[in-house]
Amino acid sequence: MENFSAPEVTADDHVLGPADAPVTLVEYGDYECPFCRGAFRDVHRLLDRYPGKIRFVFRNFPITQVHPHAEQAAEAAEAAAAQGKFWEMYELLLQDSADLDLDSLLGYADRLGLDVARFRNEVVGNVYTERISRDIDEGIRNGVNQTPKFYVNGRRIDGKFPMEGLVNAVRDAVDAASPG
Repeated sequence: MENFSAPEVTADDHVLGPADAPVTLVEYGDYECPFCRGAFRDVHRLLDRYPGKIRFVFRNFPITQVHPHAEQAAEAAEAAAAQGKFWEMYELLLQDSADLDLDSLLGYADRLGLDVARFRNEVVGNVYTERISRDIDEGIRNGVNQTPKFYVNGRRIDGKFPMEGLVNAVRDAVDAASPG
């Protein structure tokens, strides 16, 4: 069996939910991946089902060989993060109808009230390539081999349909953390 490290949440991560939540859910995702777009809905259902119990972390893992706009979309998410709007951009990018060409990304930036000129310069200039590469390198060390790839309290969720395993793993972790 291959030995991979478990993801550790750092100050650089994009985190939604309380720091002291009993369950940490880490996703490595690709904004152009149709499975990541489906997982977006399911993850947010879990967050709604277990309010205050889950700390959700999203990390970039663009698979550029298959998704030609994925890296640019990750740059856009990071450029939005630099202006305090990561989660808002994340939600726009993962909509089923989201287009990820530059004009669409600029439209999303405008919709979110970002400094569009700064946003454009950062996306076109690949300002966040190093950060995205760190996410990818960490993902590889953690055994990411496809997107979306999830970890619940450090345990990798594998399988052809990871959402089934994810829902069960989150439920079990929440139950284990609840006073009996």
